[in-house]
Amino acid sequence: MYSEDLQIHNGSLEVEKIHNTWYNKYKNLNYGAFITFVGIIRDENEIDGLSFDVYEPILKSWFNSWQEKAKKQSAIVFLAHSCGDVVNHTSSYIAGVCSPKRRVALELIDEFVEDFKKNAPIWKYDLKAGQRIYAKDRSQKIDGAGILV
Repeated sequence: MYSEDLQIHNGSLEVEKIHNTWYNKYKNLNYGAFITFVGIIRDENEIDGLSFDVYEPILKSWFNSWQEKAKKQSAIVFLAHSCGDVVNHTSSYIAGVCSPKRRVALELIDEFVEDFKKNAPIWKYDLKAGQRIYAKDRSQKIDGAGILV
C-alpha cells in the first residue's frame, strides 16, 4: 500500500527520503508545526531485528479515522510503516503531524503514536538466528479483535 500520507514499505524505511517528501509537501501550507516521530529497532534480547505483518484494510480504516480527527483541528497526520524484516538500528515506523499551532501538533503526535501502538493491525516478530518468532509478550490485543462465539 502506498499513498503519500499512509505508506507501507517492504523492509527498513528510508527515513530521510520519507521525511523530506512529507516536509516538502506541507512546508508551504503556512502551518507553524511539522513534527515527526521515528521508531528505531533496538539491539536487545539477542535479536537481529524485527519482522512485521500488516493487515492493510483495518490499518487504512484506522488511519482514515485519525485523518478526520486531525482535520477537525486543522491538522494533518501521516504514517509510514514496514512490512517484513527490519534489522537493528534501522527504522520500521515514522509518524507525523502538521498543524497551524505547535500545541495541537504536540498533543496529536502523542495521541497518534500511543493509539497506533494499541490499535493498529500490525503483528511483530523477533528475528533470531534466521527465525521469525512471534513477540507475544510485547504484543497487545487490538480492541474489538477476537473470535466470535
